[in-house]
Amino acid sequence: MNKFLPFCLLALCGSAPADDAKPVAQVTIKSTGKALGVTPILVPLQAKIAPGNYLLKSGADTAARASVFTEGETTYLSAVLNSIPQSGDTIAQLVPTSTSDGINLSASKKASTITFDGKPFTTYLPDNGPKPTLFPLIGPTGKPFTRAYPMQDIEGEKRDHPHHRSFWFTHGKVNGIDFWSELKGHGSIVETSFKSVSTPTLATIATTDDWLGPDGKLVLKDERTTRFTATADERIVDFDITLKATDGPVVFGDTKEGMFGVRVATSMDVLSKKGGKITTSEGLTDDKAWGKPAGWVDYTGPVDNETVGIAILNHPSSFRYPTTWHVRTYGLFAANPFGWHDFGLGKSAEHTVPAGGSIKFGYRVILHKGDTASANIAAQFESYANPPKVEVKAE
Repeated sequence: MNKFLPFCLLALCGSAPADDAKPVAQVTIKSTGKALGVTPILVPLQAKIAPGNYLLKSGADTAARASVFTEGETTYLSAVLNSIPQSGDTIAQLVPTSTSDGINLSASKKASTITFDGKPFTTYLPDNGPKPTLFPLIGPTGKPFTRAYPMQDIEGEKRDHPHHRSFWFTHGKVNGIDFWSELKGHGSIVETSFKSVSTPTLATIATTDDWLGPDGKLVLKDERTTRFTATADERIVDFDITLKATDGPVVFGDTKEGMFGVRVATSMDVLSKKGGKITTSEGLTDDKAWGKPAGWVDYTGPVDNETVGIAILNHPSSFRYPTTWHVRTYGLFAANPFGWHDFGLGKSAEHTVPAGGSIKFGYRVILHKGDTASANIAAQFESYANPPKVEVKAE
């Protein structure tokens, strides 16, 4: 066991702020046997610890933000670890503090804005066209990593596929209805409830949504939770969604037009020939990645002459993990388990969810500095797929 093994969370690496408060709990991060990358932790607490802002102190010279908050009848501890060693448990002390920078969510009916240390991160738009989206998506360099069109016209950006609205979840054939494009007769996804939580280490938006046909009739319902965390070098979005067949069977048709997607900044895309690159967990690159299954894909390239990337990680608990990818060299970047015919896999991907049934998907999106190797995306995936156990014992 490595007692007080130094680690850093969020943006507080370095000297710990002066704070004479006494620890209220000991936090043990259990080794998984593998070196892990950035790891958001969200732990339900059995110990009685007052909600508020804290520091996790792992030694005399290192500390980081942590938050304790209550949602419903459950109290949680939230923090973000930059890395976890391969062996040896990490032990830290949870100490009250007045530090309150970090993540902040400002919610309203028309838009909910998320910032990190006072700087823009993203905005949740419940009805950006016919679906909820995140726009803009600002990376750790302070620049947008996703395309602005069609929400804004920016000189030099591509203006194809106006339905590629920054960050979204839809599908092109649901009971025969097109929810992917915005052509005549398309379906719409309408938010029906909204809840949010905001702490210095975590912001959460939880919604329910109705998928409506062009005639306004209900096709299915979803429950989605979007969590926002950040470090100095990453912005992280965890997206979990459950699709529910509440009004009869729901057929997800075989089409490449789906499902969970972002549209990367034009300067990043491979066809712009400025250094864009697609890399998968299986070692495939660029156009060879299209239609192939992978646990994660990273799309890297320049934004204002800095190499950056957007990685999408598919959680192993997701339906049809590892997903196949509708990722294009022109800038579309989407996970789609229902496109097998178009992807040339020789069989249909059509799937029927029976009445009363459901399917679930989970994704982590990491906006990072540097290329795939320097961002250590393989270790980031291990953190997502197999996070460590965290034990909290009140002092």
